[in-house]
Amino acid sequence: MRPMKHRLKLLKWIKACLLAAMFVAVLPVTAAPPATAVPTDPQVPRSVFNLPANPKEGRDPFFPNSTRPYEGVVVPGVKNVTDFSALVIKGFSGVPPHQLVIINDVTFGVGDEREVRTSEGRIRVHCVGINGSSAVVEINGQQHTLQYGGKP
Repeated sequence: MRPMKHRLKLLKWIKACLLAAMFVAVLPVTAAPPATAVPTDPQVPRSVFNLPANPKEGRDPFFPNSTRPYEGVVVPGVKNVTDFSALVIKGFSGVPPHQLVIINDVTFGVGDEREVRTSEGRIRVHCVGINGSSAVVEINGQQHTLQYGGKP
């Protein structure tokens, strides 16, 4: 075929498409049946993840021989006593409504919870409050006041 015939066929095809589109646009629209009532605020289920206490309760699928998932399990009734002397306030910053405290090179604001490295290992520390030259921290459910300079 020659190029001119292709152009004519293309123009005829475009013309047919435009006529079909105009025909569809002119058709009367029928009313759709009323939709059923959909709840406006659906309840989304929350995921719950329980850490296994022993290998019989579950294991890590990627590292099945690992004992890591069972090391951090807290047994009810038994409290882990932590030596608070391993925590040292290095300094303060900020203004009183938004004051920050630096404990063992980790910065905390009121309500923050982070891991802090100590000579005993990593400790999960929750900063409950900051008062001038002291900070109230919570570890494993036990609260303690740390003074600036390491004095209790």
